[in-house]
Amino acid sequence: MRISVTEAKAQLTELVRRAESGEEVILTRHGQAAARLTPVRTQPDPRTRRAIIDAVRRAGAAKASPGPSAERSQDFLYGEDGLPE
Repeated sequence: MRISVTEAKAQLTELVRRAESGEEVILTRHGQAAARLTPVRTQPDPRTRRAIIDAVRRAGAAKASPGPSAERSQDFLYGEDGLPE
């Protein structure tokens, strides 16, 4: 949404709510974009961030478990003669 700075003064609370919910709010001056309202993204503390990174690395390094063989995975679609059922 684009809104002039003059109009935004009267609607600041509503504009902040919209920005917090993810809507892009552009403030304009004389028809030109002057500023953008965006939500503040808080980052986790360093220990929490490190724990998340380590967990992702462990999960990525874990060996994948073998699933069913793809070679015969659709045999149930065909009869003994090899034709679709």
